[in-house]
Amino acid sequence: MSQKFDFIVLGGGSAGYAAARTFHEYGGSVAVVDSAEELGGLCILRGCMPSKTLIYSAEVLHLAQKGKIFGFSGNLPHADLAAMHARKKDVIAEFADYRKEQLEDGRFTLFRSAGQIVGPQMVELKDGSILRGQKILIATGSKVKVPPLKGLAEVNYKTSDDVLDLKEVPSECVVLGGGVVACELAQFLARIGSKVTLLQRSDSLLKEFPEAASVCLQQVMKGEGVDLQLGAGMKEFSQINESTVRVRYEIQGEEKQTDTSFLFLALGREPATNSLNLESSGVSIEPSGHIQTNHFQQSTCPTIYAAGDCAGPHEIVHIAIKQGETAALHALDKKVRPVNYDSLLSVVFTDPQLAVVGHSPTQLRAKGINFSSASYPFDDHGKSILMDAKHGYVAVHAEGETGRVLGAECAGKDAGELIHSMSVAVGLQATVHDLLKADWYHPTLSEIWTYPLEDLAEEITETA
Repeated sequence: MSQKFDFIVLGGGSAGYAAARTFHEYGGSVAVVDSAEELGGLCILRGCMPSKTLIYSAEVLHLAQKGKIFGFSGNLPHADLAAMHARKKDVIAEFADYRKEQLEDGRFTLFRSAGQIVGPQMVELKDGSILRGQKILIATGSKVKVPPLKGLAEVNYKTSDDVLDLKEVPSECVVLGGGVVACELAQFLARIGSKVTLLQRSDSLLKEFPEAASVCLQQVMKGEGVDLQLGAGMKEFSQINESTVRVRYEIQGEEKQTDTSFLFLALGREPATNSLNLESSGVSIEPSGHIQTNHFQQSTCPTIYAAGDCAGPHEIVHIAIKQGETAALHALDKKVRPVNYDSLLSVVFTDPQLAVVGHSPTQLRAKGINFSSASYPFDDHGKSILMDAKHGYVAVHAEGETGRVLGAECAGKDAGELIHSMSVAVGLQATVHDLLKADWYHPTLSEIWTYPLEDLAEEITETA
């Protein structure tokens, strides 16, 4: 028995739903196949929304504990993890319920089952049913990566899922990794009262971000009591007893070890594609594990597309949505532009937050582009000083001949909000001169951008 559709989507998360919605808008019949216990996808259920809800609670707690700085006193508040999680559940429930309603509202035929590719236009469900589709989109997301480190797979480690569902604050923990998830949740754990040790293989945190931003975050995390062990090569993991894991590592030739009752594995994620039987349909896989696609999200099998975390190269929700929409429009033979990564926007929700948009100086130099940069620190800016948010800086990178904004970076209070001024500039190809024609209110955090913009405007002559 088989059913026919114009478009079959494997995965109902951000990329899958965006593609299904887009395809349906043009009148196509769409099947969505999703085997998750709960509908909604990683971002809503176990990623962006729950983590940022808890991180913000910890930030408010941290501010409240600094009452003396702001001129008030009283008993120091402490983390009530049960209350934090109750609020988290309330917040994500609204989003999850809405996504469930969207998937079940009749626009799509929803199959609550696992599926695998059994042909260029065929998907087999777990019960043996066959779905036939003119085009197929794979949007199955990602899963926690367990690197082949000696003994790691045999010990009791925790993942971000466990951290986001903690019932009580661990007295101590060891975090493996120095990427976005590791840094965000390590600081969260430290702020709610855990003694945190972070082991990172490279010599800096967030190695894909600007060095100055990384250094800024490292200083703050150290100041908050996080023990940063950078340049740590993992040697071996062993289960000492039911509750204790021993970690052996090496820094600059010196062997060290630490025992922990809470080993948090945060060494990244990998595409969730193992069970899809992709090779049978000629779908090629990149060395990273991502599905190989062209600029329109089309795989090496012309009838099969991929979008979101399983496709890469950036595991970011707004990118996943754009990729899903692009795939659907291309599958419909509509005129569509590929996703433009030149204006990529990335944010890390640590405190201070880190945010970048567009090209970095390293990327610009590699492309041979003539550019100028200017920066300004938060510790010399009025609004950030009165907020006691003096860590960090902003920087703008502009084309040398025209002053067109090519990229920007921000490490500081609410950097994830502030970066959008420069994201608009990059997206619209505005110049530093254009931006200075706008009003920037004083005193605001956003006003800090005017300082590097003014420096660049003086250096670069405005063209007609």
